[in-house]
Amino acid sequence: MNAQFKKGVLELIVLKSVLHKDMYGYELVEEVSKVVDVNEGTIYPLLKRLTNEHYFETYLKESTEGPPRKYYHITATGVLYSGGLEEEWNEFSGKVSKFLKEREE
Repeated sequence: MNAQFKKGVLELIVLKSVLHKDMYGYELVEEVSKVVDVNEGTIYPLLKRLTNEHYFETYLKESTEGPPRKYYHITATGVLYSGGLEEEWNEFSGKVSKFLKEREE
């Protein structure tokens, strides 16, 4: 997948993933990788930025497989931001799809 396409939608995918359940970093990497190919080096800086911008809160939870894990929880501000991004994405992708379809005719 084109790197610029991926970069543009990655934030939305991460926000929507955490909207449904709190997740830890590597779990998010696995979830996002179901949609676009990403690695930890891409996800962790994004998680840090989203946390710094108050879209996520974090907490530690004991793990049965090693040290405690840092979980990400979406805030009310994050929910609103996520909804706005989704609306923008739907409008944008709809316009692009319409344009491409018109050019095929």
